[in-house]
Amino acid sequence: MLLSLGLGFALGLKHATEADHLAAVSTIVSERRSVVGAARVGALWGLGHTTSLFIAGVLVIVLGVTIPPRVANALEFCVALMIISLGTRLLYLTLQKRSQVHVHDHSHGSRPHFHLHFHEISDEHSVVLTHEGSYTGLSRWRTFLVGVLHGLAGSAALTLLVLTEIMRKGSPVAGLSYLLIFGIGSIGGMLIMSSLIGIPFALTSRLPARLPDVLQFSAAGSSVVFGLYYGWQIIS
Repeated sequence: MLLSLGLGFALGLKHATEADHLAAVSTIVSERRSVVGAARVGALWGLGHTTSLFIAGVLVIVLGVTIPPRVANALEFCVALMIISLGTRLLYLTLQKRSQVHVHDHSHGSRPHFHLHFHEISDEHSVVLTHEGSYTGLSRWRTFLVGVLHGLAGSAALTLLVLTEIMRKGSPVAGLSYLLIFGIGSIGGMLIMSSLIGIPFALTSRLPARLPDVLQFSAAGSSVVFGLYYGWQIIS
């Protein structure tokens, strides 16, 4: 049993490195300008992931509730949509900061609307000076909820593993202990991964804005492309 619980921690560390997790977290981390801030993102994601996974484990292990494949697939598809939305949002924010290409708002009559605004080099201007509004990054609750959705999407397979392998030789307490230790491992794994992802953004934060913008744009584009691929795989 101790070996199984130790394996659960190791699998939790590995679980944090899955592509869909990194795609979502990288878009959030790219908006941070310190390794500590990036690590905080990973910890909050891991906490949300562990919370939803543990609640799902209680429903499956204690109450005997089963998670139908259709529900599991629907949750996975929601993750794909979330990854696409995070990437699209980051693209929006990256373009908004550019002096030649950004999002501009104005109104015709009483109806304000937004659109991409393009400038020639000769008449480009600062976004900060001419456009109202500023952005402070994803709130802690939103980062936590991203982790919650990932935990729900992965709950079907993991709780099935617990039911078939752990509880066959143990008890509901052992099964819940496995899930909890797995969750702690995932928190540690994502904290490490988000810190590593945050290093380039922290190092370039004091350089000219072009390089951080290129990194953000790359993270956003990669997230959108992966989200589309991930969603297509689920539909297929």
